[in-house]
Amino acid sequence: MSNEYKTKIGALVDSISESYKKECYIAPHDLGFLPNRSVIIDTTKALRQLVFPSYFGRTNFRREIQDYHIGELLVCIIESLTKQFALALKHQAGGAENRDEEHYRLEAERICYEFMSKIPQIREFLATDVIAAFDGDPAAKSKDEIVFCYPGVFAISIHRLAHELYKLSVPLIPRIMSEYAHNITGIDIHPGATIGKYFFIDHGTGVVIGETAIIGEHVKIYQGVTLGALSTRGGQKLRGVRRHPCLEDEVTVYSGASILGGETVVGKGVVIGSNVFITKSVLEGTKVSIKTPELHFSGHETKEQSMAAFDWVI
Repeated sequence: MSNEYKTKIGALVDSISESYKKECYIAPHDLGFLPNRSVIIDTTKALRQLVFPSYFGRTNFRREIQDYHIGELLVCIIESLTKQFALALKHQAGGAENRDEEHYRLEAERICYEFMSKIPQIREFLATDVIAAFDGDPAAKSKDEIVFCYPGVFAISIHRLAHELYKLSVPLIPRIMSEYAHNITGIDIHPGATIGKYFFIDHGTGVVIGETAIIGEHVKIYQGVTLGALSTRGGQKLRGVRRHPCLEDEVTVYSGASILGGETVVGKGVVIGSNVFITKSVLEGTKVSIKTPELHFSGHETKEQSMAAFDWVI
């Protein structure tokens, strides 16, 4: 290694090190290890194996030894989550509290067992989501196809897990889980959103559901739907404030619709058409749509000429 090369590397090291001092919000942490994103994603995959036995991971699941399979998975999941919860809790405390590692471990263990006790209820809700997808999509050949393939079911399965951790005030980890699902499916559901049974997202890409959104039972939404806030210019001052809409039971929202605002309530049985923009409440049983735009064909003098050109393109 030449002296010139060493000098250049040394200058780069000094420059980057100096930036660590200036840009403190993205600087190295002195509070110990942060939660490991890769480990959390792997553990999320293991949780899906627990929720949907024989679909993911091992395919040789047998009922006569199902307790063994469950126990084996539980041990791995609990050990992994307990460690990651402890790291997240310690990081959240910011070193301000003079507590030893044992304190964080015990608290993480308590949270972990409380979370795992929710698995039967999560499976109950997810079973209804699979039913809703099968009943709501004539293209579905089987419930197995829905569990294996449908992005909406993938996203809601991760959400129902992350939501329980959100309710237990676990830092960082629920959001890592939800963003993992977002990256895979293009469906962005904040772990704080409250979603009832029989929920179906058809197609899914581009769906956004905000933190304080509330969704009732038997709700169906299509791709590109946003359940968002009217404005987030208040930044951190809006934390904890209701910002996202409420959809009551049996609501259907078609593609591209935006429903915004914490005071916006969409009543039971409402149907929201494509590309509608809503910032006010909608009464029960209403159908909302925009007027169909008038099509105009230019460059052809007659209808027959237009159709001839169209046939040629086909």
